Amino acid sequence: MADARALWTVAPGRAEIRHAAAADPAPGWARVRALVSGISRGTESLVFHGKVPDSERQRMKAPFQEGEFPFPVKYGYAMVGAIEAGPRARIGETVLCLHPHQSCFTVREDALLPVPPTVPPERAVLAPQLETALNAIWDARPGPGDRVAVIGAGVIGCLTAHLAASLPATEVTLIDRDPSRRAVAAALGLRFARPEDTLPQGCDLVFHASGSAAGLDLALSLAAFEAEIIELSWYGSDTVPVSLGGAFHSQRLTIRASQVGHVAPSHRARWDHKRRLALALSLAADARLDALLGEQIPFDSLPERLPAVLAKPGALCTLIRYPD
Repeated sequence: MADARALWTVAPGRAEIRHAAAADPAPGWARVRALVSGISRGTESLVFHGKVPDSERQRMKAPFQEGEFPFPVKYGYAMVGAIEAGPRARIGETVLCLHPHQSCFTVREDALLPVPPTVPPERAVLAPQLETALNAIWDARPGPGDRVAVIGAGVIGCLTAHLAASLPATEVTLIDRDPSRRAVAAALGLRFARPEDTLPQGCDLVFHASGSAAGLDLALSLAAFEAEIIELSWYGSDTVPVSLGGAFHSQRLTIRASQVGHVAPSHRARWDHKRRLALALSLAADARLDALLGEQIPFDSLPERLPAVLAKPGALCTLIRYPD
């Protein structure tokens, strides 16, 4: 049995580190020492503030979550570590696991994905969010030459725009109020605009990832006749107004949800969650994605610093660094 420490959210806006234990692994299991984990700001902010609706508490559970919503709860799903005990052939292997923020943990081997040597641990923590963006692309099914707008240049918006732009001749514009995101867009090779700029009209497809009513209204205004708006924001228990007047009906627009909990219908018959996550992890080999990595925070300082991290709208991926 190895000593471990885990982050728990214990009340609205308050977290603490609690002692945990990581059992010696039985056959088919492995103990992992955490290296770095990432904060998925949108979802983890809702959890941190107790905004998971009653109806979604079972569906929103993370794979290795402990506790129940709203509090106390141990939550998170972007962990990269090194196997320190278990199958001899895998000792020292760097792996990805959908595990909450914890210094050491024991899980079944099949819950661990090997991190390719082309993907550094810090960038590997983007894999769960890459998986969300990949599923959104599968839901939307953009085609070569499409005019695409992505509203909201947080990590999910940037990754969705990045994947959409890989299609031949696709015109992708990333839109955000924050002018500092222009540099991030440039690093990813994307066009950037602010809402007050001249924006692409008549878009074949619009992804909304700003988490705001204003962003959703903007998405509706950019969509072409019979186009789809793919809603990637999750609002938790908040109520968000939607402007369905104006051209919504005459343009025959569609607003469709995309959520990573289910594989997109276009791929569901052939793909499972593990295969999809492995693909997302391989896509993290692109070094341009380093532009999405934000500040690094020592694990021990998380309770004090987490409120400020989660208060930043659209923040880049904050990394949690674990002690050696």
